[in-house]
Amino acid sequence: MFIETEGTPNPATLKFLPGMPVMGQSTADFAAADAAARSPLAQGLFALPGVARVFLGGDFITVTKTDAVAWPALKPQVLGAIMEHFVAGRPVMDGAADAVTEEAIAPEDEEIVAQIKELLDTRVRPAVASDGGDIVFKGYRDGIVRLHMQGACSGCPSSRATLKHGIENMLRHYVPEVIGVEQVEI
Repeated sequence: MFIETEGTPNPATLKFLPGMPVMGQSTADFAAADAAARSPLAQGLFALPGVARVFLGGDFITVTKTDAVAWPALKPQVLGAIMEHFVAGRPVMDGAADAVTEEAIAPEDEEIVAQIKELLDTRVRPAVASDGGDIVFKGYRDGIVRLHMQGACSGCPSSRATLKHGIENMLRHYVPEVIGVEQVEI
């Protein structure tokens, strides 16, 4: 098994591509070891000293490290844990991934929300996934789009700029009802 590695805009995060599906169409974000009980893969990664966050994407895994460890020391351990997991044939998740909970949408906003989601799915999410993360629609109210950033994007120094200057400007251009974008934590 050959696992490719890519850097991300977040220097504390690396993206690992095992060359096979990881989560398929869904994603899972684990901000701490105690949240990873339902993922044998994430548990194995959190068992390594210095792993701070694990994000499981469609065909990739992003691992965020603590400041206490350097990538040259941690990267071979992460590669070994991923390889051992897949070679052993263990499941990535025990059960289905959690469904995304969205805020209630007003009936008059349903068409606007459909346009926003289409733009996010076709233009934003692929770009964010290439950087080792994901962006999740959480809600829309009074012209404000509420989004949650996951994986390499969570805590990335450039995530706020990406959100405000990139995503907000694009949504405002294509959906005039959008007046702003804000980041929310789950």
